Parts: sequence; C-alpha cells; structure tokens
Amino acid sequence: MRVLVIGAGNMGLTYSEGMAKSPLLGKHNLNIYDTDPKKITTLSKEAHFDVYDNLEDCLPKADIVFLAVKPYHIEDLFKSMTKYINKQQLFVSLMAGVTIDTIKEQLGIKKVVRAMPNLPAKVGKGVTSYTESSDVSKVELIMVRNLLDTTGTSIHVDTEKFIDASTGISGSGPAYVFYFMQSMLEAALKMGFSDYDSKILVSNTFEGAIELFNQSDISPEAWIDRVSSKGGTTQAAIDSMEDNNVKQLIQDAAYAAFNRAIELGQEK
Repeated sequence: MRVLVIGAGNMGLTYSEGMAKSPLLGKHNLNIYDTDPKKITTLSKEAHFDVYDNLEDCLPKADIVFLAVKPYHIEDLFKSMTKYINKQQLFVSLMAGVTIDTIKEQLGIKKVVRAMPNLPAKVGKGVTSYTESSDVSKVELIMVRNLLDTTGTSIHVDTEKFIDASTGISGSGPAYVFYFMQSMLEAALKMGFSDYDSKILVSNTFEGAIELFNQSDISPEAWIDRVSSKGGTTQAAIDSMEDNNVKQLIQDAAYAAFNRAIELGQEK
C-alpha cells in the first residue's frame, strides 16, 4: 500500500508523520507533495518519507491519496491532478466543508472518504470523524481507519451531516477549550499569580478534570455536583455561569461552526 499526502501544512504533516512512524507503512510507501520550495527543502531532509514537488512523479503510483490543502486551493489543484489519477485510487479528504460529491465530480472519481480531524492530532490525541462514498469497500474503509488512528482515534459516522456537526464539536472544539483556558489565565493574573503559576494552575486543572472524566462513567453534570456544595465557592462560580447563560452560549458557538461548515460546502 502506497500513500500520498497532498499538502504539507499542519494537518498534512501531522498525518504524514503519524503514518510514517506507525508499522503500517515503510519509508518509501509514504510520499508527500507540496509546491513550497522551502518546505520541499526542509522535508527532503526527513528520513521517514519521500517528498515530491511534481504530481506526475508521485500521484499515479499512490493507492490512497490524502487531500490536506485549504479548500480555496482545490480548483487549480484538482485541474492539475485529473490527468494522473485512476478510478481505483481512494481519496481521503481532510478539507473542511468540501463535500464528497464535489470531490467526485471535480476529479472524476468514485472512491472518497471525507474526514474531519482536529488539532490534538499533532500530539497523538486527535479525534477524526469520517464517512465514505458508496464505492468504498469495507476493506478499504478499515485501511483508512487504521491510517487515521495513527494520530489518535477515529469515529465512523453515517452521513456527511455528522462530518459538519463534528466540525462544530471536535474540529473547532480545541479553540473553545483554549478560549476558556485563556479566560481562566487572565483571571489568575488579575488575582496576582505569576505567568508561570497561572499556567500551572490552569493547565493542570484541565488535565486533571479530563483524566477524572475519562477514568470514570460519571457525567460532567455529576462531577459538578460532587465538586459543588450549597453556599460554597464552586457553587458561586456555577451560579454565575448559569445566570450569564454560558452553557447556551457555548452551544450556540458549536452550532455556529456547524452551520458555517454547511455553508462552506454549499459555496464549493
């Protein structure tokens, strides 16, 4: 199995490195393509995959092709790809908002998996949702899942609606967490803590809370009840968030990302 990753940006490199370091692919079975001369020079020094700046030299040989470029680049890219592809190749899209039908129509292919990764894939903690066109076989889908899992974990969803929905939850979700962390960091600084102590307080609190959640079957709501006591400090904080409708605002933000993902698909 030979895999080609088109695009050496954050996600393209993340998946390239994850797949290359896994036992699934040998050194010369993973190729990466990009047009940036500086990236080509830098990546050519890497020992665990081969780097190309010419589609003719790498695309025809690939069994699975990962599309890891910005959506606004696809028109020119797809035009340059069409003469080098064949019907048996399987394409995996990591592009937000670009539908399976758009990829099939513009490339003239049938086998497409659409996936939505997220930023923690860079540290092996990513979560990727994925779905496929009807021509993708079960064996091919298993191969794709194994490749996606090299950067964390993956979940199969039935339709593209859930790809757009997962954009609002997991795809954009790390930014929501960072937003909350930044707010807590600023509060800690205002209380007089140093930059270092503020970071330790906030980061370890998040890490510890997540570990508690992952190691139990207790819901977040139940954990809140365990931490809070009537008339106590935690309850005062929760009451403040409830009074300011924070829960609904977070849900609104997730739906804003979800709806924007749908809009992006309609714009293509």
